[in-house]
Amino acid sequence: MNLKKIVLIAVAVLVLAGIVIGSILHSQGSVTKVATGHAVRQDLVSIVNGTGQIKPKTYVNVGATAFGRITHLYVKEGDRVKAGQLVATVESEQPASAVQAQRATIDSSKTTVDSFVAAERTAEANVEQATADLEQKRFDYERARALYEAKLIAKQDFDAKKAAYDVDVATLAQRKAAVNQARAQTASSRSQVSQAVATLRGNSYSLGLTQSRAPFEALVTNVPVREGETVVLGIQNAEGSTLMTLADMSVITAEVKVDETDIVNVAIGQPADVTIDALPGRLFKGKVTQVGDQALLRTTGIATSQSTTGTEEAKDFKVVVTLEVPSDELRPGLSATAKITTAHRTDALTIPIQALVQRNAAAEKALTDNNGKAPGTSGVAASTTPPPGKAATVQGAYVIRENRKKFRVVFVPVKTGVTGATEIEVLDGLKPGDEIVTGRYKVLRTLKSGTLVKRDNTPETTTD
Repeated sequence: MNLKKIVLIAVAVLVLAGIVIGSILHSQGSVTKVATGHAVRQDLVSIVNGTGQIKPKTYVNVGATAFGRITHLYVKEGDRVKAGQLVATVESEQPASAVQAQRATIDSSKTTVDSFVAAERTAEANVEQATADLEQKRFDYERARALYEAKLIAKQDFDAKKAAYDVDVATLAQRKAAVNQARAQTASSRSQVSQAVATLRGNSYSLGLTQSRAPFEALVTNVPVREGETVVLGIQNAEGSTLMTLADMSVITAEVKVDETDIVNVAIGQPADVTIDALPGRLFKGKVTQVGDQALLRTTGIATSQSTTGTEEAKDFKVVVTLEVPSDELRPGLSATAKITTAHRTDALTIPIQALVQRNAAAEKALTDNNGKAPGTSGVAASTTPPPGKAATVQGAYVIRENRKKFRVVFVPVKTGVTGATEIEVLDGLKPGDEIVTGRYKVLRTLKSGTLVKRDNTPETTTD
């Protein structure tokens, strides 16, 4: 009998122990493990990344300005040239001959001008002689008239003096006309010289077109032609129309593409750090000098306004960063990455970006007030789906609150500011030191206010 009592007592103890252990396990099983962090104050920098290539601010395609065969190429790719330096010549026999012939014509015309000037001076001398003769004949005529009126000479002698005077008057008029004619011939000859000089300028210009010179100090980046090839003119970028490409490397830019979601934060004057794939370990400082206002299709690079397709796809915007201190090692076309600092906050209150969630604020408050249970129920967990008719979802974070040595999460709406690489600025809703839930993702996706939690900040392991 005593043995039976002992067995019954032992069984009762075991059952009671099982109930206690099961209760403890059940209690532990209802507690959610979460990774946590804190709202802290720190300096926050917002960075926008863009990829692209190095480009000179100024470059030019030196095109052919005369039709013909290339006789000389004085530079090659990689050479540096000075402003006005001769870089290429095209055959020039015909324009050179035209220049020489026109110069000979000008020399001949100048000789003709000199002869007309001499004839003009001779005519002027003749006028002076005729004027003196006329003066003498006028004196003779006036004396003869006085004598004739006094009946001292015969009318025949008077008529002879008058006729001689009239002849000299006509002679003076003729010689003055000769002077005017000589002057007109001189002016005409000088006009012919001026016309010949103008023609020479045109011929010299045509001759100059056979010589290509650098418009500014630059680097030769491309020479698509060779000596002996024939070049054409008038067709931009056509084969045989471009002699070479010159780039002014005194001002270097990184032309990058920025995602459409980030372009609103980019502005002219913002600082940027540029790295070059070909120059690892080198960092070039720069500033944003141009922000494109036309969206570019990511697959083709064509502006959306020029695209004829109606498909939706990712878009980028062009941003130009001018380097503060260019290097001779840089070459146009090198791949570049620009990290543009769009904002800098000192002593900002921040939380990890992954802590932010979207929730229905009214529903979360109801869950908080009922310790994670739906209002009006007993022991029934509330759904994570917002009740119909409630307000729209808001952005917030789950804050851990302690009550009777138990830890529950409470959803707190937050207002955010600048976004950094891994942190985001909190403008309202949290205070420094608040402990928040930062993960894990699967937990955050279904977490709700009032849930019992415990900290588990061990690194998350992945399984293959």
